[in-house]
Amino acid sequence: MPTKAFGSSLLRLRPAGFSIFHNTSKNYQQQRPGIKKSILESRVNFAFDQYRLYSSGGVLSRQDIESRIVQILKDFDKVDPEKVTPKSRFAEELGLDSLDAVEVVMAIEEEFSVEIPDKEADEIRSINDAIEYISKHPDAS
Repeated sequence: MPTKAFGSSLLRLRPAGFSIFHNTSKNYQQQRPGIKKSILESRVNFAFDQYRLYSSGGVLSRQDIESRIVQILKDFDKVDPEKVTPKSRFAEELGLDSLDAVEVVMAIEEEFSVEIPDKEADEIRSINDAIEYISKHPDAS
């Protein structure tokens, strides 16, 4: 049985009982005589050589998270950039209402490529809360 190495682990490849590709049968060349065998082989090989690999993007530093969130709020049109500090609260110090806070949380989601559930988004009431949430989120990038 052929094996293919991925790092320190081995992946065992077994022939499938059926083809997931309709046009990769052995009779393909007979069905389409104008296509050369090398083109057919390259199509089949290309289809099976694609792998999905995942890796962590690394850990974001608290300082990096803080600077990105502060910049989001400084760029927000309803906030005075002079009032934005890492300790600022959305409603009390920055004057944001609940809809504005939702927009800020959505901007944070987009910036860090995460999805914050509504229940947890309601608990983010300050820049520091947002920093804490993002720093604990494993998929933030």
